[in-house]
Order: sequence, then C-alpha cells, then structure tokens
Amino acid sequence: MQLKKSSEGLFLEGVIDGKVYTYKLDFLSGKSEYRRLHGGGRGELIAKAIGIKLQANPSVLDLTAGLARDAYVLACLGCNVTMIERSEIIYRLVEDAIRRAKVDEEFKKLHLNLIHAEAKDYLKKLPDENIPDVIYMDPMFPERKKSALVKKEMRILKAIVGGDEDADLLLELALKKAKKRVVVKRPRYAEALKGPKPDVVFPGKSSRFDVYLTPLSF
Repeated sequence: MQLKKSSEGLFLEGVIDGKVYTYKLDFLSGKSEYRRLHGGGRGELIAKAIGIKLQANPSVLDLTAGLARDAYVLACLGCNVTMIERSEIIYRLVEDAIRRAKVDEEFKKLHLNLIHAEAKDYLKKLPDENIPDVIYMDPMFPERKKSALVKKEMRILKAIVGGDEDADLLLELALKKAKKRVVVKRPRYAEALKGPKPDVVFPGKSSRFDVYLTPLSF
C-alpha cells in the first residue's frame, strides 16, 4: 500500500491478494459520521466498557489507534483522547483526515490528540502527571482464515501494520499506568490476552470488551 495525494487530501492505494484497493479516511462522512449521528451514544458497548457516565468523561489513551474509529466515537462522547499509532503511513493518513475535518465547527471542539510512536516505548516514558484514566487497546484480530478479513479497512490495516505480537506486553505495561482501567477489544470468542483475568467482560455480537480494573479504581 502506498500513500498518495490528491487535491482532496491523502489516500491509500495498493494491491492486496490481486485486487486494487483505494482508501480515503473521512470523519465527516461514511461510517464515522453515521455512527456519530445514529450510534447508541453513551449506551454503546464501548462507552460502558470505558466507564463513560453522565457526569464522567474519562481521559483515554488509545494505544492502537489504527484508523481512529473508536477514538473518534469516544471523543464525540466527551472523552479527551490521545491516540498512539506506530505506522507512519497510518499516522499521516489519520493526521490528514483530522486536519480536513477541522473545517467543521463541532469537530473542532473534540479532544483528539494523535502521536506517532511505538506504544510500549510511549508507555515506558509516560510521566505520572500524564497518566490517563483509561488505557484502550484494540490489537489486530487474529487471522483465522481469509474470509475473516472481509472488511476493506481490515485488509488495508493488516497489509500495512501486520499483527500486534506485542499485545500481551502492552497489556502488562498498561496495567501499571492506567488510573482506573484498561480496556481490550477482542473477537467475541478469542482467548483473552495473557495476564490476569478481566474483571468485567462486555460481550457484543462479533467482538467483546475485556475490562481490567486497576488498583486506583477501588
């Protein structure tokens, strides 16, 4: 996959399994905008897992930002979200999408901060004063078979980023940093990451959220 530029912004183009793919990220249209306008709001499963309440909008550190879909939803719900992305290509794509979206006055009000870094290195150097309430992880789902990667976005991310083999280590580091909880998104029937058992699990139709409460939350 290659990052290309048009008069409308950056986009990806490449061949995956013999098929030519093009992809442009836009927060103000398509899936992102539909989910913002017609999603479940604070009733969404991710909102419950993160711990968003009527008068509580936790700060969130998203260690695996990807295309920033979940981060955008959380920011729309009032969270202050910092996104970490290790792939320079994905980072530049998301950065460009954020820049273009800032023509919208409502988008300008969102707290979305994007950082290009290795998540484990960022966590190790994170000062105490910047420790978030919640750390969120959405490691690349394990590939069971070709048909599991039907979605265009998943195929693109897999081609560029690959797998998240360090997910177990990230969980270990995250549990030492989050003030209140660590939330890990997993395929519904996949094993939990290595380490302690989740304190709470929020199951959905195709995925689930494993929640690990940290000592400061008690």
